[in-house]
Amino acid sequence: MKFSNLLVQWYLQNKRDLPWRNDSDPYTIWLSEIMLQQTRVAQGLPYYLRFTEAFPTVFDLANASEQEVLKLWQGLGYYSRARNLHKTAQQIAFDYSGEFPKNYKDLLQLKGVGEYTAAAIASFSYNEDVPVVDGNVYRVLSRYFGVETDIASAGAKKEFTQIAAVVLPKGKANLFNQAIMEFGALQCVPKNPVCHHCIFNDSCVALQRKQVALLPVKLKKVKVTQRYFNYLVLSDDNEHTMIQQRTAKGIWHNLNEFPLVETNINSTISDIIELIENQTFVRNKILSISLCNSEPIVHKLSHQQLFIRFWNVKIAGILENGIDWESAKKMPFPIVIFNFISNQ
Repeated sequence: MKFSNLLVQWYLQNKRDLPWRNDSDPYTIWLSEIMLQQTRVAQGLPYYLRFTEAFPTVFDLANASEQEVLKLWQGLGYYSRARNLHKTAQQIAFDYSGEFPKNYKDLLQLKGVGEYTAAAIASFSYNEDVPVVDGNVYRVLSRYFGVETDIASAGAKKEFTQIAAVVLPKGKANLFNQAIMEFGALQCVPKNPVCHHCIFNDSCVALQRKQVALLPVKLKKVKVTQRYFNYLVLSDDNEHTMIQQRTAKGIWHNLNEFPLVETNINSTISDIIELIENQTFVRNKILSISLCNSEPIVHKLSHQQLFIRFWNVKIAGILENGIDWESAKKMPFPIVIFNFISNQ
């Protein structure tokens, strides 16, 4: 098919030199695919290099502690990926003797491995003829073939997977899947693609219909919740502070943070004093409270927008289970908290 052949030719001439493309090791391919979910290559690449240096084999990753994995992942976001990565590594190391399953169907049995990741490993490592469908693939296929199906709708994934399977050249899954994903990342980009320099400028339906900016269709809007976090940076007579682990489900699960008071709006000092008086995490007498940042730090997540304030809270005596700052810096934190601690 002309579409597939042109795409592969373009890829061979324009592909980026990325380390996980230099071999067919399912471990490094799996690692890169998990890291690059909802993450740009430029952001994910340094993390990939650090992970493969720290954990050169799946056994090394499996034998690490979750806190070590989270610390190395710190700043990459979507931390459930790191926790699932660690659990999957343990499954492969201990249940599969370190050997990845060698086909798409069996790869789906791994924890944290869905259809996309299974297809990526199966095609990139074993050249199995299975299509890989991610955001880049949705965009390329919807524009080239003029598909106006809402990609957030229930049947979209099945429809686009079927289209991708039809155009997938048999025996070239590795090349083609890499090509279409790379084409979406470099050429057929979400905004302002350079269509007049595109290999498909005489055959792309969206270009002919002047619909490039309208495709792919995505009607479902993500509801963003606003939350107000007040972090209490306690300091005792030894200049120790208090760190707690987030054990509840939700954002930043198993990462560490200062004691947190969440409110419905930005709070005043008197509000915080009243809230602290009703808490149970520290029994020491409070000597003083001051605000570290007058304007909240706005931290945007996929479905939440956090307004974060840090409060210096000086207490009398010695904190039970207090920790010094140098020890605290070695623990895994959400990046917004780590950045605050780094400046202490």
